[in-house]
Amino acid sequence: MFADPVADMLTRVRNASRAQLPEVVIPHSRLKESIAHILEREGYVAAAAVEAAPRKSIRLRLKYQGRRPIIEGLRRLSSPGRRMYVGAGDIPRVRGGLGIVILSTPSGVMTGHEARKKNVGGELVCSVW
Repeated sequence: MFADPVADMLTRVRNASRAQLPEVVIPHSRLKESIAHILEREGYVAAAAVEAAPRKSIRLRLKYQGRRPIIEGLRRLSSPGRRMYVGAGDIPRVRGGLGIVILSTPSGVMTGHEARKKNVGGELVCSVW
């Protein structure tokens, strides 16, 4: 068992994109499913699907621009040993607005841009660029 399932997900995606694999399979959790759907909606992955058999998992189809992966970097911001919480006015911008930050808020998991619009803060989950 690993201590941080979200960090494991990000590492699997990072490794698969660097190895130029077409897709990656990740063990399921609701938080990871929300993150996967945000990555799909923001255009970082081609598709995110939840599979039920034999164990519930998430299958991400990665996107590439030629041989270059669309996801240049993923970084876990808050960890089980060091939680990072921000208010609506303190949500960081990633790479001058070229990336996204994903937050877990009382209104659900959302991007930093959506959280600023709704004026809610929460726990910083990760940043993607």
